[in-house]
Amino acid sequence: MRHRLPGGPVLHRTQIGGDAGDLPDPVPHAQRDDRIQFVSDGVGPLMHRSYSIEVDGAERTADSVTTELRRNPNCVVPDAAVFERRDGSDGPLCLGDEYIVRIPAPWNGPVRVIDVTPRSFRLATLWGHLEAGQIEFRCEPLPGGALRFVIESWARAGDRASHLLYNRLPLAKEIQLTVWTRTCSAVADMVGGTVRDGITILTRVVEEDVAAHPGPGV
Repeated sequence: MRHRLPGGPVLHRTQIGGDAGDLPDPVPHAQRDDRIQFVSDGVGPLMHRSYSIEVDGAERTADSVTTELRRNPNCVVPDAAVFERRDGSDGPLCLGDEYIVRIPAPWNGPVRVIDVTPRSFRLATLWGHLEAGQIEFRCEPLPGGALRFVIESWARAGDRASHLLYNRLPLAKEIQLTVWTRTCSAVADMVGGTVRDGITILTRVVEEDVAAHPGPGV
């Protein structure tokens, strides 16, 4: 499916079947506790989804983009979503930090930072989130001075009520799509250069019988 954000880049949307290879890496032992909402705690199929944009002639490096996002995730996330730090401390996003991601409709999502690298950071959902799973933000260098920015998520509905919103009605998924595609577009604006071919959204659907038994720590 191909369409365009109002005033923004073209969106290329594809949905296909997935398999066990689409499950996320386990949550690191040091970040596990009884507040983490693992994929195995969720309901229904798992959606392995990626939103990606490639920019030629970028004026910033992948490391500097990630540093900026860690300093203030809200610098590229649209006003419809707000990252609110739970502990209220200053400084860049760090391992173990917790946030509430406030988004319209029934999705104020508590998350914890479970991994940080110079070019990425990953969050896991906590109990009370609409979803059960993980999401990663990363920036990758490409040949010729280009950059790729990716938001990748692995998520199931958090409970039966969320399953209705998330998998039976388009509400939650369309809100997410709007927020994360606009984030990709904002990153492209921030780095300068020229967007290659819009934003690619790939969804791989992992059936419930596979998603419900992903292994320890997932």
